[in-house]
Amino acid sequence: MSVQSNGAPIVTLTPAPTLDRTYYVSNLIEGGVNRADGVAEELAGKGINVTKGLKLAGIDAPGVIPIGNADPGVLERTGHAQTLVPLWVDGTLRVSTTMVIHNGATTKVNEAPRPLSAEDWAAVVELTIKTVRDNGAKWLVIAGALPVCKTTGEYVDLQPIFDAMKEMGVRVALDTSGEPLQHWARKGAASIMKPNAEELASAVGRTLNNIGDVIDAARELCSHGVECVLASLGADGMIAVTADHAWAARTPPVKVINTVGAGDATLAGFLSAVVSNPVAEGDDHFGVGFDVPHGVSAAVQWGAVAVTQATSGLENLDHMPAAILTDSPDRTALLEEPAVA
Repeated sequence: MSVQSNGAPIVTLTPAPTLDRTYYVSNLIEGGVNRADGVAEELAGKGINVTKGLKLAGIDAPGVIPIGNADPGVLERTGHAQTLVPLWVDGTLRVSTTMVIHNGATTKVNEAPRPLSAEDWAAVVELTIKTVRDNGAKWLVIAGALPVCKTTGEYVDLQPIFDAMKEMGVRVALDTSGEPLQHWARKGAASIMKPNAEELASAVGRTLNNIGDVIDAARELCSHGVECVLASLGADGMIAVTADHAWAARTPPVKVINTVGAGDATLAGFLSAVVSNPVAEGDDHFGVGFDVPHGVSAAVQWGAVAVTQATSGLENLDHMPAAILTDSPDRTALLEEPAVA
């Protein structure tokens, strides 16, 4: 049985968790039979990865998940019995498969999220609100793909969660993709959104060629009500944008082993710095009420550590590289690859 924390500053919600199986292969023969050098199994999903990362930094962040009851031992087996708050639903847990090729590309195949009944989603909403309230949390992270409702075929509705968080004075960080990202970007209900370059281009409907394009696109999301956009740009680092400020952050190059989960690590790093460096009441230097430059610096450091590790979730925070931060990004700097809408 999982245990709920009391007094956690952050709660996460993973609407569509997954069982991550990673196969490590030395020499892949395409179209042939391959034998794995090793296999790892993790309970994953963006919110779960954020919870795991924050735990490494000594920050409790209980994670709410709807999870199939066909595998009741999965929390114990994957070491999450003390960090996750499950809502057991009928069915199986979806499986995602990652192939890590030695000196080659990482390939990931994700099953689609399992649909949820309207009753199950209402229970997820209720459990999420209760977990935030019981912990006195100031942040809720909603991360990962959204399931659809079994009866309507539409994506589950996050609005009841946003409404409850607003009433409780809790900020929401939203990290999703596809149609849900575009929908909720226009709603402007989240305090933070963390798109990558392609997702940001899709959200605004135009190609992004340089840093100026990224800043302008992020500002468009801010105009809808989003307080801060964290644009994850891979090798180009990260751009943090508010209505009035922009910061660029990166680290020196690191040896990349596995990029899966790096985005989750950046969000965990950002929030770890934000809750550890609270802004004094009445201090509006950053325009949003939380310390964006400290946050984005930590974000790129955590992301750099994540890509040097083989697992999809952070294993440790060792060998943290330095962060290079500027509050005057070069708008003319070209992206390594244009992001096409």
